[in-house]
Amino acid sequence: MAKKKKRVLSWLRLDNSAKIYPAARRRNWSNVFRQSVTLGEEIDVDVLRSALAVTVKRFPSIAARLRRGLFWYYLQQLDTPPEIRQEQSYPLVYMSGREMRTCALRVLVYGRRIAVEFFHSLTDGNGALVFLKTLTAEYLERKHGIRIPCECGILDRTESPSEEELEDSNLKYAGPVPVSRKASTAWHLTGEARPDGFLHLTCFRLPVDRAMEIARENKVTVTVLLTAVLMKALLNMQKDRVPSVFRRKPVKVLIPVNLRSLFPSKSLRNFVLYTTPELDPRLGDYTLKEIFRVIQSKMGEEVTPKFMSKLIATNVNDERNPFVRLVPLPIKNLVMKAIFDSVGERKSCLTLSNLGLVKLPEEMRPYVERMDFILGVQAAAPYNCGMLSYGDTVYVNFIRNIRDAELERHFYAVLREIGLSAVVESNQSGEE
Repeated sequence: MAKKKKRVLSWLRLDNSAKIYPAARRRNWSNVFRQSVTLGEEIDVDVLRSALAVTVKRFPSIAARLRRGLFWYYLQQLDTPPEIRQEQSYPLVYMSGREMRTCALRVLVYGRRIAVEFFHSLTDGNGALVFLKTLTAEYLERKHGIRIPCECGILDRTESPSEEELEDSNLKYAGPVPVSRKASTAWHLTGEARPDGFLHLTCFRLPVDRAMEIARENKVTVTVLLTAVLMKALLNMQKDRVPSVFRRKPVKVLIPVNLRSLFPSKSLRNFVLYTTPELDPRLGDYTLKEIFRVIQSKMGEEVTPKFMSKLIATNVNDERNPFVRLVPLPIKNLVMKAIFDSVGERKSCLTLSNLGLVKLPEEMRPYVERMDFILGVQAAAPYNCGMLSYGDTVYVNFIRNIRDAELERHFYAVLREIGLSAVVESNQSGEE
């Protein structure tokens, strides 16, 4: 009897933005982020397992393993859904190369919470949110026998993914002219590292209505408002640490821009670039109104299709270089890691990524209590910050790998100055 051939599962080249992440990894750092949903009842793991088995088939570019080729890494669709784990430690535990070769995402359960952790080569925060919403909808339909419409980013699990969902929109929307990667080096946060690798998570829960009221009073968005609060906190923190004005360095915050808001893309892969407002503390103290103007000016200039197409072109031109394409992967990794270290996250103090207001179909809302977005710490800095709004609350999640919560204290103080109250939660008792 002839031996049955094993089906070769579909594979995809990494999108242009994703190529840097495997190369930039190191022993104690993997570029992984988390999204989670908290329901009003304990999670039924058996039901979730059946929902996951259906959902992963709908997302072949996200439910995937990372494989190594001769010239590039690539993604290979999973043949079976990943095991669902009970969460027992801190979020965003290091994801090893071996784990990524098996499955580059994790699904974790803790009480009423479903969390999914994604290696960044799979997707960005917006694609991940579509995956989590769709998984949650499938779970609720199976658990409660309800019908949830495919809207607000929830996809039909009976359909096959479209070509648009799987496309690399970076290649499609690259402009004809690139821009320079030159940028000033930002002030670097430092602190006593945890030897055990523990990651401290601090969540600020802010009332949406009050945040929007203060933003409207200042004629800014909530993103600009909270970015300004964070930059003011960083200025205050540096002022405490560096008494000499002339020895202070620029305060810069990396703000991801969802390019789907600028280009007609339906891709579920990475399609995000960044804008980085900058303050020079050597020029003197800044009021919040001054910081608002700096951020708005930077975003007004750069968050446009024309400017972002130039940034895309800068990255895509490197990939299209014939010499680069033919260089073996180990050498590519060395070059890309050097580029990442010189012009990547080191050029900012930290990232503030806002997924904005998360909308769900009316049928889902009674079951979903909250949602969260958590970035991993940076490779060269001990902090990062992810935020989103759901219901009547803005959830701002700081994560750090150092002991002292100095930045969080400064952030809280600036919130109080502008009259924005916050409920503070931490994953370590007695910290805040």
